[in-house]
Amino acid sequence: MGDPLDNYQKMLHRVKELCQGIEDTLHEHLNCTKGCSSCCKAFTLFPVEAVALGAALESLPTERATAIRRYVDEHCNGEKCPLLEDDQCLLYDDRPVICRTHGLPILYVENGEQRVDCCPINLVQCKSLPGAAVIDLERLNTLLVSVNAQFLKQSGISDNIPERFTIAEAVLDSLRPQK
Repeated sequence: MGDPLDNYQKMLHRVKELCQGIEDTLHEHLNCTKGCSSCCKAFTLFPVEAVALGAALESLPTERATAIRRYVDEHCNGEKCPLLEDDQCLLYDDRPVICRTHGLPILYVENGEQRVDCCPINLVQCKSLPGAAVIDLERLNTLLVSVNAQFLKQSGISDNIPERFTIAEAVLDSLRPQK
C-alpha cells in the first residue's frame, strides 16, 4: 500500500494549478498580495489535512519545527490563524485547501441560488468573470471529503477520531497514520 497522503498531495497539486490559472487570468483584478492576511482565520481541517500539515512540519529542520510549534502554542487562542507571523504563513507551501483558495472567486449555492463571492478587495473593477476563473466550492468540497475518506481507510487511523481538527491541533499534536 502506498502513502496514505498521496491522493491529498495530488489534489493539492491540482488545486495549486487551478488557483494559478485563475490568478493568471484575473491578475489585474486581484489585489491580495503577500502579507494580505485578513482572510486567515483559525479554520478547522479534515484529518487528512491535519496529518499533511503535521507531516510538513516534521519535514522541516528540528529547530525550525520547534520554533513553529512554540509560536503556534503561544498564538492558538485567537480568531487569526496561529500559523500567521507578521502576516506571513509559517507553512505557506503546505497550507490547506481553504487557504489556497482564499480571495479567489468561488461559486456556491445559498438558498437554492448559485452565487459567486470573493475577497472584497478583489475584482473591484472587473466587469465580467470567465467561468473558468471561478472555483466550484461544492465540487471542491466533495473531492476533499472523498480524499479524506480514502485517507482514513488507507491510514489505519482510528474511526473514533474527530471529524475536524484545529490548525493548532494539527501542528501541536502531530496526528499520524499508523504504518
